[in-house]
Amino acid sequence: MPPLAPPFLQPGQRVALVSTARKITSAEVAFAQQTLADWGLEVVVGESIGAASHQFAGDDDLRRRDFQRQLDDPSIRAIFCARGGYGTARLVDTLDFSRFAEAPKWVAGFSDITVLNCHLLRLGYQSIHGVMPVLFGQEGGAAAVASLHAALVGEPATYTAPAHALNRPGTATGELVGGNLSLLHTITGTSSQADFTGRILFLEDLDEYLYHIDRMLLHLHRSGQLAGLAGLVVGHFSQMRDNAVPFGQDAYQIIDYYAQRYTFPVGYSFPVGHEADNQALVVGRPAKLVVDATGSQLHQ
Repeated sequence: MPPLAPPFLQPGQRVALVSTARKITSAEVAFAQQTLADWGLEVVVGESIGAASHQFAGDDDLRRRDFQRQLDDPSIRAIFCARGGYGTARLVDTLDFSRFAEAPKWVAGFSDITVLNCHLLRLGYQSIHGVMPVLFGQEGGAAAVASLHAALVGEPATYTAPAHALNRPGTATGELVGGNLSLLHTITGTSSQADFTGRILFLEDLDEYLYHIDRMLLHLHRSGQLAGLAGLVVGHFSQMRDNAVPFGQDAYQIIDYYAQRYTFPVGYSFPVGHEADNQALVVGRPAKLVVDATGSQLHQ
């Protein structure tokens, strides 16, 4: 069966703010809290907001307890993960999705939240890869926030990217899967690994050495995860780092090095990832990728 879409949001419904990863203060989510209220939503602030245990938003048990509470509460219709960083993968094996299955709800976030996006997809549910509350007020980010709202209320979306020298023309249809490359690598071989077969994969990453990008893509290639792709969407690869002896390729060239082994269409420079223009994608929703001489379009 195709992944189930939770009910779209309606004004007056309750939503929750939590952090499954890095710590965050109440002040840092104040702008997002007001934005959600302006959308007509009642905002519940979880106990992980403002909690701290070293770099985490409280220890593993607190973050798990907070997220589990929001999963179990049928009156909460969406959970916004306030920020990324690191820590979500430490929780996922201890979460119980049985009450969530009785009343599915949207889970939204990106970066470290890729773990939840993929875990939910494996369980048979759609979720949203989109801008997080800590970034709602960033300069140039208004369109990203608007796209998140559109996804939550069920509006269709079309995203475009300019022509790129590494694009491979073609048309692909399939459910969207993907997110942060580092996290896709981390969950390989675990109960959170999502199947890429027949799906359109999208990738983004931040602050990685170029040889790490190569190593992770090599792993996806050697483990067979790229072999059955319908198409590939490449987003932002931001703040990449290099060694004293240069790797010799940038991130897009490294991706192309592996993509050349396959025949699926590839579109580069999509507005997805760790930049202000981070458009919301619904993981698990059917999509159509068109790559031609004019650029790329992703319809969802």
